[in-house]
Amino acid sequence: MGITACLCYDDVGTAMSTVRIPLFPLNVVLFPDQALPLHIFEAVYREMTRHCLESRSPFGLIFVHAGQLSPTGCSARIVKKIKEYEDGRSDILTVGERIFSLIDRYDEKSYDEADVDFLEDDFANIDTSVTADLEILFRSCHQSLYQSAPTAFEGKRGKSFAYYVASELPLDDQFRQGLLEERSEIQRQRLLAMRLATWYPQLQKREQVRVKATGNGHNTL
Repeated sequence: MGITACLCYDDVGTAMSTVRIPLFPLNVVLFPDQALPLHIFEAVYREMTRHCLESRSPFGLIFVHAGQLSPTGCSARIVKKIKEYEDGRSDILTVGERIFSLIDRYDEKSYDEADVDFLEDDFANIDTSVTADLEILFRSCHQSLYQSAPTAFEGKRGKSFAYYVASELPLDDQFRQGLLEERSEIQRQRLLAMRLATWYPQLQKREQVRVKATGNGHNTL
């Protein structure tokens, strides 16, 4: 299926599963279950895309900042080829799957590959009051940004509410990368709640300015 797996051991002798997948460095942070459309134009990534489609295998999307690869990324699977151009370019739709830690990088093919360890999240000790506060802040920010309520989160076992919130809002990529590297769900929610609590008043002020500007030149009662 296009994934090479091997067995390695950590410092205390516990077996870990390491897989090799194609690597796609990009200035974007992807979360599990987040849809991400991509325009593929470079020849090297056209080949990578063909490989993933033919083998039905994922690739690893990893954030690049200041020319450096981040230590943690998210695997992505191509769910649809939206359009293929005559010159070989294509538009594809991908969706995030699993968080991984980058182990080793290889340049044996035209595109890079990497050995990665897939990481598990910690959903213990969830504080429902933090979740409730985050949900209120999320709805408020979403309404201010888009003048609409967000789609309801389909909470399932092992699904991160924090990742869902971060997927739906235009947060800066370095903050998003910090969330991606945090394994504790409650800590991710706390970080998001603090960020949105600071951001929402700024959005309110922006909305007030917009409304005021829209009203200029009109009579008021």
